[in-house]
This record gives sequence, C-alpha cells and structure tokens, in this order.
Amino acid sequence: QEAHARGDSWSLSRSWSAPGSRKMLRLLVLGLTLTLTAAKDILNICMDGKHHKTQPGFEGKLYRQCAPWKHNACCTANTSMEAHNDQSNLYNFNWNHCGIMTDKCKRHFIQDTCLYECSPNLGPWIVKVDQSWRKERILHVPICKTDCEEWWADCREDHTCKVNWHKGWDWSSGTNECPIKSKCQKFSQVFPTPRDLCEKVWSDSYQFTQHDRGSGKCIIMWFNSALPKNPNVAVAQHYAIEMGLIGSASSAKLTVSLFLTLLASLLL
Repeated sequence: QEAHARGDSWSLSRSWSAPGSRKMLRLLVLGLTLTLTAAKDILNICMDGKHHKTQPGFEGKLYRQCAPWKHNACCTANTSMEAHNDQSNLYNFNWNHCGIMTDKCKRHFIQDTCLYECSPNLGPWIVKVDQSWRKERILHVPICKTDCEEWWADCREDHTCKVNWHKGWDWSSGTNECPIKSKCQKFSQVFPTPRDLCEKVWSDSYQFTQHDRGSGKCIIMWFNSALPKNPNVAVAQHYAIEMGLIGSASSAKLTVSLFLTLLASLLL
C-alpha cells in the first residue's frame, strides 16, 4: 500500500510537471499578476488632467482644506494653495462672476476642487476625453447626500448665471464671465435642489446619492485629516467590485489558493 501511495504521488507530481501543466501555471501567474496590478492601479490612480501628478504619493504641505489628502495625494502643495484663491491660476476661473461669493459657499467649491485635484480614489469613475486641457475626467462619482445638501444650503442665497460651469462662458477677457443675455440669479433658482447642484454644475462629474457618510457607498468630500485612513479608499473598492473592474476579495483569495496548489504540486 505504501509503495502504491508513493507511486500515486510520483505520478501526480509527474503529471503536474508536464509541459502543459507548466504552461497552465505560467498563465495563472500572469493572470494573477495582471489582476492584482489592475486592482492596485484602479484604486490608487491620478487622472490625466492639467495639474495632476502622474502618480499619487505623500504631500506633507497640502494647504488648508486639501490637507486631508496629504498622506496620499494627486496634487502638489502649490496646486492646493491655488485651489483656495478667488481667481485661481489653475484654470483662471472666477468664483465671483455674479458678485462676491460668500465664504460659506466658497468653501464647498474649494473642497470640490481639492477632491478633484488631490484624490487618488476616483479611478472607477475616470473616463477618457478629447479636450485640449486634459485627457481624462471623472463621471458620475457618487457623492454623499449630506455633502450635496450642505453645499446647496450654504450656496442657495449666492448668485450665478449658468447651470453648467464646464462650458458656455465668455472667456474673451481671459477669465470666465457670464455670456451675453444671461442673468444672475440665486443658486436656489438655478439649482432648485441639492441634486441639481451636485450633478449639473460640473456636467455630471458627480452623482447625488441617498447614501451618507459612513455608509461605505459614497465618496466623502469632507473628512477628518486625523483619520488613520482615507474613507474613500473603501468606497472606491466597493464600486470597483460592483462595476466589475476588479475581482472581489473572495475571488482573489480563490485565485491565490489555486496558484499555491499548482505550485505545491510542481514542487512535490
């Protein structure tokens, strides 16, 4: 019986050592490597934008509202400072196109800019675009309900002349001005609801959700920089799995387990 068992073991080892099995193992290793690399990239990536870094990393001197991203950021310290200016050199965009924007409203647009420029967790929503100033943008990023509602509430009495701030401005002066025949109105008239503001102001970059902070199902604009981990890391992973961009943790474990089984068989 012992000899028979040894014979079975030798036969199994020999069968896995066959050229076909080696090829299968090589393919599995390649597939595992590509899967893990793709998962890492989609969950920790900077978009190809005008001011984004090519790779996220530590930025210890991020300015004020951008500071929560300092441990792993797609923006530089200079970009974070420009994000706080009324007429930033980032895009020559003037918040005060319909009178002086209040500080309580402006802080939300600063935070929006910090998220856009600094976050490495927007990979699942990055899409290619053919624009002179950027090659990629974000589309339908699920924003937490409270973030949208507070943004709208703090800006509802401020004024603007346009719904979509991505296009349609008069740039003849070098900065954005209201187009001819447009008129300045309260935000609450231009954007009747928090959903309207979040989704329309940057042409569907954001998507209003019924999820809230702490749910793990919405990107948080405002989070505490003292937290040990950026909460948006888990949110990006959740949606990447849901969208089929990466495998689930269980499928990754299964792939690793299969790889180790094959490797052990070859080494017998």
